[in-house]
Amino acid sequence: MSPHRVTQAIEQADRLINARQFEPLMDFYTDDATLVLRPGLSVCGKAQIRRAFETIDQYFHGSLQVRQAAMEVLEAGDTALVLARTLVAGETDEGPQVQARKATYVFRREADGQWRCAVDNSYGADLLDGLPAGGRTREARA
Repeated sequence: MSPHRVTQAIEQADRLINARQFEPLMDFYTDDATLVLRPGLSVCGKAQIRRAFETIDQYFHGSLQVRQAAMEVLEAGDTALVLARTLVAGETDEGPQVQARKATYVFRREADGQWRCAVDNSYGADLLDGLPAGGRTREARA
């Protein structure tokens, strides 16, 4: 079975992040995309996402490495939900950092036929950990 076009797009995005190529990375995102930076903080739109990656790059002293250890794509028409095991590593002021996350991504197939990321959430359901019980919600926007 050949890889899904969404998983191919994610693998290409990981290569661009690892190579610090943030301008071409923006083609990976929809114009109105949301990137979760951490629980409680997200940015929207390509301009903010690009600035966020530059800030993340500085935090990791240019050493950020991202890869997907596993991915499952659930597709319905022009929408795809991706469940992924994401590995994030890099060097910060506190020393080497290595994290394994269960990420969720939402993709949309656009008019040009390309799958682009509309929601980039490397924290997945961990976003719920900081919420109070009882069904309250929070809208995380920068």
